[in-house]
Amino acid sequence: MDLGIRNRTAVVAASSRGIGRAVAEALAAEGARVAICSRDQSAVDQTAAEIRQAHDAQVFSAAVDVTDEAAVTKFLDDVRAEFGPVSIVVANCGGPPPGRFDDFATEDWKRAFETSFLSTYYFIRGALPDMRAQKWGRVVSITSMAVKQPIDGLILSNGIRGAVIGLMKSLSNEYGPEGVLFNNVGPGLTATDRLLGNAAKRAEAAGVTRDEIIEGMASEAPLRRTADPAELADVVAFLCSERASYVTGENVIVDGGLTKGI
Repeated sequence: MDLGIRNRTAVVAASSRGIGRAVAEALAAEGARVAICSRDQSAVDQTAAEIRQAHDAQVFSAAVDVTDEAAVTKFLDDVRAEFGPVSIVVANCGGPPPGRFDDFATEDWKRAFETSFLSTYYFIRGALPDMRAQKWGRVVSITSMAVKQPIDGLILSNGIRGAVIGLMKSLSNEYGPEGVLFNNVGPGLTATDRLLGNAAKRAEAAGVTRDEIIEGMASEAPLRRTADPAELADVVAFLCSERASYVTGENVIVDGGLTKGI
């Protein structure tokens, strides 16, 4: 299936590794011009080089703190100078730390809000004028299955990501008539460095192997396994495409059936 995004400019936040990198690769494979960023300049440059080689793609890379509005604005300006107007934004960031309500102070909540909510706002605010001018745009926010089924021990994510999907739904109503679509993708257990690292810590504390911990976590899902980031990226790429022209304001959960709600 041709997704119809060849030569469109796509921006993927927090994309030197994990889900962000997989999304950048999926869009590059479809012929999009892809701009990627992370805090680590050497890591994001290496990722860009690998994507260029693998897909013969145009890739722009920069070190960006997604919680810094001025840095995001400069990044988007640099992307325009390199590739032209932005058509696609994938808002992605590292998830807030695990913990219960009593584990966090007000500053922790502010930091989580800056990372998960305001970073999304900054990218949308900066790119939306381009999309409105083109009468075509796609914004996908990477959230969590927690937006459908809150996860015990992830109080920050459960609280803040709910605000993100409220924003995205509101924007889908406001800008749908102008051809700009907004959707969320909620990963479940995805084999990222974050998940593998957390599993390793739990395994050490429990005196078992990391694989045993992961198998136990995945046993609750009907598919009985974790997702590869590329599986999630394929869903994101579709929502960023011409083929998803009548899909907006949705929360698409990619969790192997782990969420129990209908």
